[in-house]
Amino acid sequence: MENSGTILVTWGLGYIWSHTCTVLWEAWYDLIIVDNLSNSHIDILDKIAEIIWKKPTLYKYDIRDESNLEKVFKNHPEIDWVIHFAAKKAVGESCQDPFLYYDNNILWTETLLKVMYKFGKKNIVFSSSATVYDSPKILPPFTENDRIWTYNPYGTTKLVMEYMLKDLATFKGFNVVNLRYFNPIWAHASGLIWENPVWVPSNLVPYTLKVAKWEIDCVQIFGDDYDTPDGTWVRDYIHVMDVADAHLAAYNQLQKYDEYKKENEIDPDKWYFDIFNIWTWDGKSVKEIVELVGKVTEKEIPTQIVSRRPWDIATSIANPQKAKQVLGREYKRSVYQAIEDAWRFMNQ
Repeated sequence: MENSGTILVTWGLGYIWSHTCTVLWEAWYDLIIVDNLSNSHIDILDKIAEIIWKKPTLYKYDIRDESNLEKVFKNHPEIDWVIHFAAKKAVGESCQDPFLYYDNNILWTETLLKVMYKFGKKNIVFSSSATVYDSPKILPPFTENDRIWTYNPYGTTKLVMEYMLKDLATFKGFNVVNLRYFNPIWAHASGLIWENPVWVPSNLVPYTLKVAKWEIDCVQIFGDDYDTPDGTWVRDYIHVMDVADAHLAAYNQLQKYDEYKKENEIDPDKWYFDIFNIWTWDGKSVKEIVELVGKVTEKEIPTQIVSRRPWDIATSIANPQKAKQVLGREYKRSVYQAIEDAWRFMNQ
């Protein structure tokens, strides 16, 4: 089959990013990865190669290094589009060290966009977050037109990055699809790649599974007095492969827009910018996740109720109807299936 094009993927060896690489390869795209390996493992490259039967090209660069990033675009003039995943993403860590997040997330993005513009590459799919919604003041499920506001430095950096992309779409002709998601969970069907950060995981599902494996003593539940059915906060979890599929659907949307411009003789430099929620509309509380893990693993999961964290909100669920209508994308895999996959692979 003819090659579909070439994609530059920032932080392509991380969790969501490595899974997305497998989907892109199945769609016959060549992959160029830029990753500084600050929170990923180099052996993921070999595992991706086992899945797709080809090792993607890797540049071990920090994206803030403009001269090295320019080398990538010089070496690969065939790059058609970019998926920008590179960002530190732990809310708690961002509250403790906001300057670390400003320095990484915002400067990574500024440098990438500057180099893209220099080399005439204007198609980009951006990995954003539901943390940009004004969650305490709007009722879930959130839609893409709801009020945005941030309550932690991580969310602030994501919102700044969204505004940067919107500016470049408006004034420099970039074509942007901005995907907002929150809690992707677990693994590729092969069992070769999964959420395996360098540090102790900050996300609930992998953390709870490590408790089930007796690698961590217990699940700390940060508050049980929220205005939710069981008192613990509620999040919308989605299988990581559904998120990966959404990135391909996003780029297909950019291609459709290009075709539309040609068919209707619209200025080829006319920009495109749109936002989509990539969620399931099916929230689960902390206690429900712990119960699901216990059911799947057939183990009693010890928990400890501790004080609330200042950055947590009660409920974060989004309406994914726009993505279904425009991108033709809806989720296919359940939370229970994701936890089953996770536990099976952890025990291989």
